[in-house]
Amino acid sequence: MIFMGIIALLAALDLLIKKIIEEQEESEFPKELHRSGGKIMLYQNRNSGFSFGFLKEHPGLVRMIPLAAAAFLGGMLAGHLQHKGRVADKIGLSILLGGAVSNLYDRLARHYVVDYFSIQCGKLKKVVFNLGDFFIFLGAAILFAAEIVRTFRER
Repeated sequence: MIFMGIIALLAALDLLIKKIIEEQEESEFPKELHRSGGKIMLYQNRNSGFSFGFLKEHPGLVRMIPLAAAAFLGGMLAGHLQHKGRVADKIGLSILLGGAVSNLYDRLARHYVVDYFSIQCGKLKKVVFNLGDFFIFLGAAILFAAEIVRTFRER
């Protein structure tokens, strides 16, 4: 049950922040995140497509592809939960699904994803993320690292 809790907690955290961002006046953005020393800027972006607005003119695809991907990943996690071990995979999938569920909720309920922060470093300045995106990246990185470790152990 801990893995379901991780998914719910991370999705709820991101959705709460999105709600707070959405409730503020659009004219207040962009603004610096308090105590970030200018390294993180806050935005109120509504992205109706994938990253950088890709496929925004195909809203059905933009909703159904993430739904299918989340279902597949949920199935993978369900399969892993049937067996002992592979804790890193279970954690990685749970974190990834936490982010995916949050963004999927946005796509299905709002018809856009709320993106709200940008890291002010190099080319990242041009990209606005949400915590769900970060969780997806982190979960995928954990899965990748676990696979690399397994590969080296098997040699």
